Amino acid sequence: NPVIMKLDTPEFKSLFTVELITLAAIFKNHDYDLRIAGGAVRDLLMNKKPKDLDFATNATPDQMKQMFDKEGVRMINNKGEKHGTITPRINNKENFEITTLRIDKTTDGRHAEVEFTKDWKLDANRRDLTINSMFLGLDGTLYDYFHGYDDLMKRRVVFVGDARQRIKEDYLRILRYFRFYGRIAEVPDNHDTDILDAIRENGAGLAQISGERIWMELSLILAGNFWGTLIASIIKCGLGPHIGMPKEPDVESFMELYNTTKNLSLRSVTRMAPLIRSEDEFLDLNARLKMSSFDRDLGLFIITHRNDTITLRWCKYNTIMLQQRVKLSSLQDWIQELLKYRQETALLHEYGKWEVPKFPVNGKMLQEHGVPMDRNTARVINKLKEYWLDHDCTVEVKQILEQVPAVLEEIKNTSPPRSPNVHKKKKQV
Repeated sequence: NPVIMKLDTPEFKSLFTVELITLAAIFKNHDYDLRIAGGAVRDLLMNKKPKDLDFATNATPDQMKQMFDKEGVRMINNKGEKHGTITPRINNKENFEITTLRIDKTTDGRHAEVEFTKDWKLDANRRDLTINSMFLGLDGTLYDYFHGYDDLMKRRVVFVGDARQRIKEDYLRILRYFRFYGRIAEVPDNHDTDILDAIRENGAGLAQISGERIWMELSLILAGNFWGTLIASIIKCGLGPHIGMPKEPDVESFMELYNTTKNLSLRSVTRMAPLIRSEDEFLDLNARLKMSSFDRDLGLFIITHRNDTITLRWCKYNTIMLQQRVKLSSLQDWIQELLKYRQETALLHEYGKWEVPKFPVNGKMLQEHGVPMDRNTARVINKLKEYWLDHDCTVEVKQILEQVPAVLEEIKNTSPPRSPNVHKKKKQV
């Protein structure tokens, strides 16, 4: 009997908006079952209100479309229909993703061709982890076919059925396993040895998974509990080469950061940075993972500057000088992450108190003082900014502009330097 218990918690009751009550009535009136599925059930059992609700039903997509058409309910986003997902918009206010029960007919390690079914247990059997395989009726009845509730209460993360089979259906499940371990487990390194063996045997399958999907999972692992020991386990299982990591990641520096920054909130790419020994290694990693431009640039900034002699003036200098090419909020984030990476807590506090002043000189003022608007203009501005910074950003405009003749003379007598890069960039292939 899959019925385990009845749920009647405040978190569960809070889900019942007018729209959900309307949706439930539609399914009931047409004699179809509707249940909450997967991660939302897990969250509710942990007394958390889920961010997203996914629903499962024994109605086929065609039956749902006929039902919603009859009830005058608009449906949106038909992209999910081939996978069995219909999205009704109730009262023109709330969308619900509802998926027909299904089994995986064929899988290639990335995608599955599905076949619809009426059997709730067969649908539960195709899910990755036992804790994600439960259903919750809208009357609070919990349906558990694979002991997910018991595993959740014991904070145990295991695959549904045979781990090797589940992994071969979708190799990304390897990283999902580690992500959920960080969310559910109470101790950092208590993995089932058979699961780790299955992961080692099938790790090469991650090579066929897109970089974006891998980075999404890695970044969530790095943002969760036990992130250091979990990434170390991933490397020990031999997964590194298949997800873009260098041949010899610097695990020692990585674990040092993990053990010394437990009270600091760091971004995922900051936490990953110690594994990477050089800018080129990071660019190779990014070529595989295709991070967001923010994560890529932050990672490069940290790796480029982590061994600099960093003072408050260094922080101010880079904040002022790099604004021509990087927006201020990003620069401040980068510098704060670098300071946290280096555990410069006093400097982090000082920099956080500093209000970034606006450079008071503009292009019109420079023209009026004989500065031609040409390729050297940026060099003139940078020299004047350096003078301004040397005087703690307090000198008057008149005094700054008095430096223009000397700056023009200096530039005239020197060849133009390479522009000060935030980081070196290598052509990505």
